[in-house]
Amino acid sequence: MKSPKELSIDKKIATALDALMESFEDKTPSAVLKLLLNDPEIECIQNYGNAVSIKRLGFNDHGPVHMRTVALNAIKMLTILHSKGIKTSLEKEETGTFVDSVTAVLLASMMHDFGMTIGRQDHELYSAFFALPIIERILKIALPLDSDLNRRVVIRSLAMEGIVGHMGTRRIHSVEAGLILIADGCDMTKGRARIPMELSTQPHVGDIHKYSANSIEKVEITDGIEKPIRINVSMSGDVGFFQIEEVLLQKVNSSPAKAFVELLAGVDGCEMKQYL
Repeated sequence: MKSPKELSIDKKIATALDALMESFEDKTPSAVLKLLLNDPEIECIQNYGNAVSIKRLGFNDHGPVHMRTVALNAIKMLTILHSKGIKTSLEKEETGTFVDSVTAVLLASMMHDFGMTIGRQDHELYSAFFALPIIERILKIALPLDSDLNRRVVIRSLAMEGIVGHMGTRRIHSVEAGLILIADGCDMTKGRARIPMELSTQPHVGDIHKYSANSIEKVEITDGIEKPIRINVSMSGDVGFFQIEEVLLQKVNSSPAKAFVELLAGVDGCEMKQYL
């Protein structure tokens, strides 16, 4: 059974995606999203990965809510870039369409933390291992024709790049994968740390991530002023700067989409600090 939070984000993703794809005849992303949100295997992997992350390792949420939030963040950024006439890598290289880019981003977002079912170390690589057969299965349903083979190859490859590259520890080169990296870093509000904070009061390695995330009140992705995308982070305490400087900023700096992003953060009631 999906949680109320999952169902709420499902609706937000669908609404944002419908608005983004309104002018396109090709509705492949919508078909893929429906498959992703209703796939029992994906739900099982997301739930178990979250149990390992929170209960076994004492980390933040890495489950269905987090992966849906990353998808929503990525769609917001794709929408802003598209509205400003900025092409994705597939468009610029003429190897695919904007529709293909959106499809790949959805696939990567919803499966990027599958590897947390094993553990934290190298989980991005394990995620790709677990995601590959599911990506192929979904694409064969959404794009079943023999003539769709090239599209399936391109979308699959791009989605795998987004999954493998979401930690910023491996070089990635596409704007699409770069947006996954940033979208993942943007999910750091206190809701991600709520359960691990309640389950354990004993000190553990990595606790700074829980406490810093717990101070993040809001992350807003909007149109930028100096650059296309603006990320505003509001927090209740200075400990949140750890999350900004050691997680989000590191990911933005590693992202091929860095040139499109301005980043501001600050404690509520104080002046915002601009990082990018």
